[in-house]
This record gives sequence, C-alpha cells and structure tokens, in this order.
Amino acid sequence: MFYITLLPQFVPGGVHVASYTFLLAAIHVVLGLLWGVALIAASVPLGRTLSRPPVVRALDRLTGCVFIVFGARLALARR
Repeated sequence: MFYITLLPQFVPGGVHVASYTFLLAAIHVVLGLLWGVALIAASVPLGRTLSRPPVVRALDRLTGCVFIVFGARLALARR
C-alpha cells in the first residue's frame, strides 16, 4: 500500500508508470538493505563497548537520574 499510494506522485510525465514505480520501489528496498547492513555493522563494536560493566553501571545511573528528574517534574507540575 505504501508504494501504491506514495510513489506515483514522483513518476514524471511520459514514462511507463508501472515500471518507473517498480524502479523507485527497488531503489527504496536497496537503500533500506544498505541502511540495515550499516546499522548491523556499527552495532557489533558498539555492543562490545556497551556491555562492559563500567559502561553498564554508568548507563544505569544515568537512566535512574533521568527517571528521578521526570518524577520530580511530574510531582512539582501544576495543572
């Protein structure tokens, strides 16, 4: 449904609509695959770094502080 509703507006006049829409959809799929591969490739070294105990401890503390700040803002908020 996404491709059927969105892509025809980008088809220039005078070209075969179905083939050009298929080309645009193929480009979108290829870019999505490349983006996914890039995220996977970046997550491997990042995962190693984020799984180290000092980093986990620091992220837990940071998340706790964020929740405390949100709770304080909620408690002090006026309607």
